[in-house]
Amino acid sequence: MIRLATLIIALLHRRAVRETDERDCRRHIWQLLMGGQVPIVAYFAIKWLPQAPRPALYVLALQVGVALAALAPVYLLHL
Repeated sequence: MIRLATLIIALLHRRAVRETDERDCRRHIWQLLMGGQVPIVAYFAIKWLPQAPRPALYVLALQVGVALAALAPVYLLHL
């Protein structure tokens, strides 16, 4: 949800275009949020895959789908 909210806020502020200003910290915050979820998802997988494999796989598939949805505008708009 954080990824989707970040994308929607960026689009509402019309900031989804390439900017030459590297001092802009929004993209760095996005990168930190994306990378910061990796250990959380790994912990979830390690804890729940052995206990409840099917529901855990559904949650992990949803997580991957949302990550791809967050990465799609970056790729498609060359941000």
